[in-house]
Amino acid sequence: MDQKSKEFLYKYLNNASPTGFESSGQEIWLDYIKPYVDTYMTDTYGSVAAVINPEAEYKVVIEAHADEISWFVNYITDTGYIYVIRNGGSDHQIAPSKRVNIHTKKGIVKGIFGWPAIHVRNKSKEESPNLKNIFIDVGASTKEEVEEMGIHVGTVITFDDELMELNDKYLVGRALDNRIGGYMIAEVARKIKEHKIELPFGLYVVNAVQEEIGLRGAEMMAHRIKPNLAIITDVTHDTNAPMYDKITSGDISLGKGPTVSYGPAVQNNVLEMILGIAEEKQIPYQRRAVSRSTGTDTDAFAYSNEGVASALISIPLKYMHTTVETCAKDDLENTIKLIYETVIQVADGQDFRYIK
Repeated sequence: MDQKSKEFLYKYLNNASPTGFESSGQEIWLDYIKPYVDTYMTDTYGSVAAVINPEAEYKVVIEAHADEISWFVNYITDTGYIYVIRNGGSDHQIAPSKRVNIHTKKGIVKGIFGWPAIHVRNKSKEESPNLKNIFIDVGASTKEEVEEMGIHVGTVITFDDELMELNDKYLVGRALDNRIGGYMIAEVARKIKEHKIELPFGLYVVNAVQEEIGLRGAEMMAHRIKPNLAIITDVTHDTNAPMYDKITSGDISLGKGPTVSYGPAVQNNVLEMILGIAEEKQIPYQRRAVSRSTGTDTDAFAYSNEGVASALISIPLKYMHTTVETCAKDDLENTIKLIYETVIQVADGQDFRYIK
């Protein structure tokens, strides 16, 4: 990773992009990728597609999602405490003692998720954090004081945590899921440009919004672009961290390469192409099985329009949906390499159908 890539990575991942409010992160991403593409397009809700060869008839998508989990203000008490609801899969159990940024029209207001001291809690029937008892303190003593800060029902809230490195081998941060994917697909576009690769098809580098609440941005972009092929990147669970059951979750580890998924939404001819590239280029990878759906934007692309040949390449992640999501730097580079090597060998008009 060179200095330019690192600066982009830190700026992009440290920026807040909660679901439904992704615009500032999308602007950072677009500013970085513009020099490596021919044009770009945006949609009504903020998804972005940076395009190489926009006039080409055959269309290939590489995609990640731009949004992060967050909270909404749901209720403000007369004494100035704030209760919340989820925006995406936010974890109530990690909230107590976390610092937060409350995003108002007046700017960011700092707050904290408070919690009673261990001295005063009832040890015989200690209550766990849940949506009814976690609360935010912004240093106000009345509801009116909270509202004067610009905070109201519907104001969005993110955790106040920034990207760091761990043991020089890992990246740790609040929102690797899945802005690390946005970083990777932007780096693929950069490699194509800098290696002067002439693609025989249109490449749409898509950073979609609103994945965390149901793949909504990907749905809209899939219908707009109508691609012939879609390669999606997201995060997946490292199952060798404590408290995982490998029998039900599979055997995935940080540092052993990206995962390549098997499942109904994954088109098998595309899957075999990716596996062949990984073997040929000696890129380490891991296999992962999924059930009815991948739970990622792959599903939105695969089942759109008349069906799109789609596949999923994921980067292993520890501690998903926490403020310390962790990935391996080696996996980051190998995931970029696998997507890049796959894209540049796709043929114009390549037909992935089983029966022709």
